[in-house]
Amino acid sequence: MSDTPETSPPTARIRDQALRLLARREHSVCELRAKLARRGQDGGAVDAVLAELVAEGLLSDARFAEAYVRARVDRGYGPLRIRAELAERGVAEPLVQAALAAAEVDWAALAARVRQRRFGAAPPRDWPERARQMRFLQGRGYPQSLVRACVEADANTGEHP
Repeated sequence: MSDTPETSPPTARIRDQALRLLARREHSVCELRAKLARRGQDGGAVDAVLAELVAEGLLSDARFAEAYVRARVDRGYGPLRIRAELAERGVAEPLVQAALAAAEVDWAALAARVRQRRFGAAPPRDWPERARQMRFLQGRGYPQSLVRACVEADANTGEHP
């Protein structure tokens, strides 16, 4: 006779829920803990299950960070925003740095593409337009120095840094 969800041990139910969530996408340990807690699971049992999943290699903050960086870079986000979002999700700074370095992104070229996709190839016409484009890129998570170089290069020469 197999255990039904009503009669199975609590850790088996927690593990089942965790695996279903992981099947959809990678999660950080912190994210998965929060999701399982919102579903009313006991904190001690959740921590035990998560430790097992980490030991088995089914749950990895490093793997989550790499996948997250790839997804956010594909959507045009900069390193500052990605770093902050990963920190919100409980990923340790060394793992964030490693994931950003492993992505091997040319942030200046990405910022220029994002700016052109949003505002077109023409350089900003005047100071208010330049400021608007700079605020947009800063909101996307690009460092101030890179934003200034990107927008000023387009304004002065029509080329990218």
